[in-house]
Amino acid sequence: MAKAVQKITLNRSEDIPFDKLELSQSNVRKIKAGVSIENLAEDIARRKLLQSLSVRPILDGDGKETGRFDVPAGGRRYRALELLVSQKRMAMTEPVPCIVKRGDELSAEDDSLAENVQRVDLHPLDQYRAFQALREQGLGEDEIAARFFVSVATVRQRLRLASVSPRLLDLYAGDEMRLEQIMAFSITHDHVRQEQVWETISRQHVRDAYYIRRLLTETTIRAGDRRAVYVGIEVYEAAGGIVMRDLFEQDNGGWLQDPALLEQLVVEKLTADAETLKTEEGWKWVEAAFDFPYGHTSGLRRFHGKQRELSEEELSRHDALKAEYDKLDAEYARAEVSSDEIERRLEELGSEIDQLNDRPCVFDRQDVAGGGAFISLAANGELQIERGFVRPEDELQVETGGDDAEAADGDIGDDVTGSPSVAGVSVNGKPVPGDQVEEEDDALRPLSDRLVLDLTATRTIALRNALANDPVIALVAVLHAFVLKTFYLYGSDSCLELTLQSAKFSQTQGLGDTVWAKEIDQRHEAWGQDLPSNPDDLWAYLIVLDDVSRQALLAHCASMSVNAVIEPWNKRTRAIAHAEQVARSVGFDMVDAGWAPTVDNYLGRVTKAHILQAVREAKGEQSAQLIDHLKKQDMAREAERLLDGSGWLPEPLRTSAEAAPSYNLPRAVDQASDDGISQADSNDLPAFLTEDADVGDRNQEAQHRAGHLDAAE
Repeated sequence: MAKAVQKITLNRSEDIPFDKLELSQSNVRKIKAGVSIENLAEDIARRKLLQSLSVRPILDGDGKETGRFDVPAGGRRYRALELLVSQKRMAMTEPVPCIVKRGDELSAEDDSLAENVQRVDLHPLDQYRAFQALREQGLGEDEIAARFFVSVATVRQRLRLASVSPRLLDLYAGDEMRLEQIMAFSITHDHVRQEQVWETISRQHVRDAYYIRRLLTETTIRAGDRRAVYVGIEVYEAAGGIVMRDLFEQDNGGWLQDPALLEQLVVEKLTADAETLKTEEGWKWVEAAFDFPYGHTSGLRRFHGKQRELSEEELSRHDALKAEYDKLDAEYARAEVSSDEIERRLEELGSEIDQLNDRPCVFDRQDVAGGGAFISLAANGELQIERGFVRPEDELQVETGGDDAEAADGDIGDDVTGSPSVAGVSVNGKPVPGDQVEEEDDALRPLSDRLVLDLTATRTIALRNALANDPVIALVAVLHAFVLKTFYLYGSDSCLELTLQSAKFSQTQGLGDTVWAKEIDQRHEAWGQDLPSNPDDLWAYLIVLDDVSRQALLAHCASMSVNAVIEPWNKRTRAIAHAEQVARSVGFDMVDAGWAPTVDNYLGRVTKAHILQAVREAKGEQSAQLIDHLKKQDMAREAERLLDGSGWLPEPLRTSAEAAPSYNLPRAVDQASDDGISQADSNDLPAFLTEDADVGDRNQEAQHRAGHLDAAE
């Protein structure tokens, strides 16, 4: 005969006056979490109690019920009701629905723990659907947030899931996709694109949210892009442009989905600004572009304006600000504890002094009438204006002799020998071929000639900047070239082209935006303003110039002649070897100079085999295997992320590991220490740069010598 299954009987519900209830000390929740008691009380006042309290009778010494009840489970609801009573919004005797447990063998702590552990938080997708239903009922986002005591941003984030493809939401509901992945897909409303991206990443190892966002936004433009900043998001949207936003991550303004419209708006505004500049300042011509290639002013004579003189009022203001600044700075230096108020005031004073010092330059009206300017966009989206250039056809024709005619040409960079010294895009009338990356295969092919040219052009600009900051080595380099040409008829090549010609690299994109090129341009501009406008007065100017300034000027001029470019038609073996000697002597290294491999400057311009070789050298075989299955474009992007901060350099940018000879070089005139050249800690560089190498690190000395230029300017 089958044994009968004992049926479960549930505890009965009773309405118990609130003043008969007591909060139990057996409640396991001791730490505040979730919705506050005040918010819960407001919710109960709005929708009444949704869940009964779990109570147990309080017994006397004889085990009889006293008519009062302990509340071990539902303590937060009890405290919310208690708050309503104290606010006189609920009567003390108001009946409260309770589940009464009598004679249960389980403890009160057991019940309290079970109530808190057994419940499951609402799935985000269910929360989204509930919020969506409330909105369809006519509730706004603010009202929904107020009713459930969440932020409006949370409501918007949940409702944003409506932009995700229903197919992907089903995958998320079935635990085949993580929440952060769904949130990443929500930045676009294009369901087809979302599903395409999911199909792509579902076959890969990399499925992180950041990668999904990257794929979804690869055809868009960041709101922080200089073009977007220049035009303005409001203008772009007013013209019909759409901005893609991310409610789950910091998106810095989102992404602009119509690059063509943005480009049109930029061109229109640039054209208008160029016309305004030409009209208001009286220039003969103004050229406008997003960017100008590095060396775009080659062949043009440059003239400089003079800073407007300070008025008596401005001069008095400057002296007062400087006196206050010096006084506060001295107090701050003596103080044992830093003061935020003094720091803030010093910053304010410094800004005011800078505004007075950075006065606009005033140009001669006659020069302006025959000259022009270039207007482009700086990295921060502001206008970048280069004034004071004269085209050859606008020069005044003066009858002079041959020698005088050559001397009157102020441009540095013409090759008097007729040989191709300029790293341009054509040689003897024939164009230089661009990068010719062959069909992808596993073979590790040599780098293309064009890429080697571009990389070494970049290194030349950085090396120029390093040499300009080391006047002692610059003087040695110039002297070295003179001695070679005087005493050695053969083998007199030098990387310093002391005719003084200066090679241009207009074909290498992005050079003008590098920190080295900007520092060179700023230094050149500063010297241009200091030097006399009449070349006949230059000798007298140099005679009275102090030694430190003269050395700084010599270093700048010498640095402008450096050419360490490896050209496909001219390998310049001895000159490149000399460039290595100069680099080691000034402690120069492209990693320390700030170069890092990116998609634009290297990884996107080589084969997959070269990309994997770079990652393998910098991060090891395991890292290379993580990306070896990716397509070329995705592999280059992931390699850029992996190589960030690794210190890896392609072969043309590496400084030779050959040890430099040790000489007792004269120190800079303002350097107090006679210590020797400090050596870099090999641990600061990756292994492939430090094995069997003794690379000197003289960055601090180079920075110290850079003070010569500050003193001169």
